[in-house]
Amino acid sequence: MKLYEYQAKNIFREYQIPVPEGQIAETPENAVEIAKSMGKPVAVKAQVLVGGRGKAGGIRFANIPEQVAEITSQLLGSKIKGVEVKKVLVEEKLEIERELYLGITVDRSARRYVAIASSRGGVDIEEVAEEHPEEIIKHYIDPLLGFHSFEAREIVKKMGLRGRDVILAADILNKLWKIVEDYDAELVEINPLIKTRDGKIIAADARLIIDDNALFRHSEFKEAIRSEKGELNERELKASERGLAYVELEGDIGIIGNGAGLVMATLDMVSLYGGKPANFLDVGGGADPERMEAALEIVLSNPRVKVVFVNILGGITRCDWMAKGIIEAREKIKTRVPLVVRMVGTLEEEGKKILEEAGIDVLDSMEEAAKRAVEISKQLVGS
Repeated sequence: MKLYEYQAKNIFREYQIPVPEGQIAETPENAVEIAKSMGKPVAVKAQVLVGGRGKAGGIRFANIPEQVAEITSQLLGSKIKGVEVKKVLVEEKLEIERELYLGITVDRSARRYVAIASSRGGVDIEEVAEEHPEEIIKHYIDPLLGFHSFEAREIVKKMGLRGRDVILAADILNKLWKIVEDYDAELVEINPLIKTRDGKIIAADARLIIDDNALFRHSEFKEAIRSEKGELNERELKASERGLAYVELEGDIGIIGNGAGLVMATLDMVSLYGGKPANFLDVGGGADPERMEAALEIVLSNPRVKVVFVNILGGITRCDWMAKGIIEAREKIKTRVPLVVRMVGTLEEEGKKILEEAGIDVLDSMEEAAKRAVEISKQLVGS
């Protein structure tokens, strides 16, 4: 789960990481009030969950309140990389002497966290890694030993910092690690970390991504998901609340499977035969009838869906349970949308029998089932 910049900075404040003075605004009038209360030049920053916001015109500067009103009016309601701006962060403009980068993320190939630092901040870290790899400092964090102050000091020294700056930057890096531990973060990043002309070290930006699988430990963010309905539609919200992995697409063939790899393969197969998937939905391994019922309800609530392709590969997932969930959902929703089911694996015969007795054909081949789903969708389009 990605947090907005202002949400991440609120957490930074709790951990006493220096951030610019600022507040969130949802109207030009509110933005002007904030700017007047600060009485200094400000940055007006669009709050969207996409990268490259600055290059796309989402960060602008104003010296007087009248400029704040104009900039805020232009940003609110506009789109940054296809995402509508609904809020802006109005914060003090920093007098920059130097821009740096600090972050901690997961290196999945190494199966551990890695602290990343660079003397080149303010640009995409991927660009720095490609064009100036010598400027990237990496330090792998032992999951058993943790991260220590002396390691943080060694990292920031390699960035070229000296004296008091080493102490300030190392303290920030240590606090980032504490945030990672406390919030189950996949990524925490400051880009840029600013050294100001008066010698302060301040997090000018903040990025925080929390592992979705750990949200049960952070109920406050589940409420945040519900409140930000502009980012998730009604079906995506319901799926999130029920613990289902659901991504809505533009097609008309609903897709349900058990396992992310299987669902991705199903999407590819449908596309190969000329169909357009309406969604990605993974019920997960070991799913019970209730999860399958919830999955079908969500997929069928999309008015674009003309046919649903259910692809089950039974391992720890029982085919008979999936069949029961399909029947229960169909009876509850009373839908006329055709179902195409491919089902193989654990208790396969029992699952097929349940579906066939309910008048639903079950296919053994994923290719055959994909073709059938595409044929049905095209027939319904033409009818």
